[in-house]
Amino acid sequence: MRSNIVLWWILAGFFFLVGTGYTVWHILAYPELTGAMSVEWVGTVALFFGMFMSAMVAVYLQRTHKAQGGELPEDILTADIDDGDPELGEFSPWSWWPLVLAGSAAIFLIGMAVGHFLLPIGVAIFAVAIVGWVYEYYRGHFAR
Repeated sequence: MRSNIVLWWILAGFFFLVGTGYTVWHILAYPELTGAMSVEWVGTVALFFGMFMSAMVAVYLQRTHKAQGGELPEDILTADIDDGDPELGEFSPWSWWPLVLAGSAAIFLIGMAVGHFLLPIGVAIFAVAIVGWVYEYYRGHFAR
C-alpha cells in the first residue's frame, strides 16, 4: 500500500507542475490579455482539480494504512493466498445472467440513441435477467 501512496503523491505533484506550467504558459503566450482574462480557466481548473483528486486519494490511502496497523497480506511478497480474508462472498463463475444483464443495458442505451422503440425491450430483458440472476440458486442443477 505504501507504493500506491507514493504513486498517488507523484501523480498529484505531476498535475501541480503541469497545471502551473499550463497557466504560466498561457499568460506568457497572450500578453495583451490582462487580469482574469489572461488565465485560461478551463484547463487550469481541470489540471488543479486532478491534483486535488490525486492528493485526496493519497491522503485516504495514508489514513487507511495507518488505521490498519501494518501491511496487508496482499502487499507482502512472501504471503500465501490463505493469509488474506478467505470470505469474499459467493460468486457464480458459470452464470450467464450478468452477460444478459449487460446486453439489456446495451439495448436500452442503443434505444436511447437510435430509436425509442428499443427502450421497453431493454427494460423487459433487464427484468428477466435480474430475476434470473437472483433466483439462479433456487432452480436447476445448482438449487439449494
